[in-house]
Amino acid sequence: MAGHSKFANIQHRKGRQDKLRSKQFAKLSKEIAVASKLGGPDPDGNPRLRLAIANARGLSMPKDNIQRAVSKGQAGDGEDYFEIRYEGYGPGGVAVIVEALTDNKNRSASNIRAAFTKNGGQMGETGSVGFMFDRVGEIIYPASAGDEDTVMEAAIEAGADDVTSDAADVEEGKHTIICNFEDMNDVATNLEAALGEPESVNPSWKPQNTVPVDEDKASTLMKLIDALEDDDDVQKVYSNFDIDDEVLAKLSS
Repeated sequence: MAGHSKFANIQHRKGRQDKLRSKQFAKLSKEIAVASKLGGPDPDGNPRLRLAIANARGLSMPKDNIQRAVSKGQAGDGEDYFEIRYEGYGPGGVAVIVEALTDNKNRSASNIRAAFTKNGGQMGETGSVGFMFDRVGEIIYPASAGDEDTVMEAAIEAGADDVTSDAADVEEGKHTIICNFEDMNDVATNLEAALGEPESVNPSWKPQNTVPVDEDKASTLMKLIDALEDDDDVQKVYSNFDIDDEVLAKLSS
């Protein structure tokens, strides 16, 4: 499996589903509050809020939770949050990008640096690995949206660049559509008219190349990813690892 941002889908440790779901809701609530604060409470006139709400719905976040987050943003919550990107290397020379939304830069930097150090990695300067990735838009649909040909045709008509069909997507029952970052909102709108509401619409960092990771390094790498994902300030993690499915199966046993 190649590394990407959707580490919540890599359930390589039993019993993590509920914990991950709770953290996902908390992070989505923070993003909704910040988007509401910055662009207003009307999703029709606030693209960032519209995307955040669509992502929350895609994960079956209750409507009351969504509205509460919007209201918190209007009440001032999210006023002092900063968006920060951290970069570094994990075990085996794997490149890692961490996106955080925090009200305390010193705390976030300290916690993320510690996660790298304790799990065989090293945090670098901003830009130290970013050149290995392309900034893209990533739109995810469930398998029920249509077969591969139907989704591909809709994606082309909507102005997307690619529809991935790797083993992970097939196993998870979804279609991942990639487009230019600048065109993401327009492509998402066109796709929604053709295929219905997506599970998620997000900017993403797509690795230009992947780095093979052996079983020994993979175990430590997954611990690093876990530690980063578990941090309350971290919104998303991206990487360029490539781990054999058999190795992942062993790690999950």
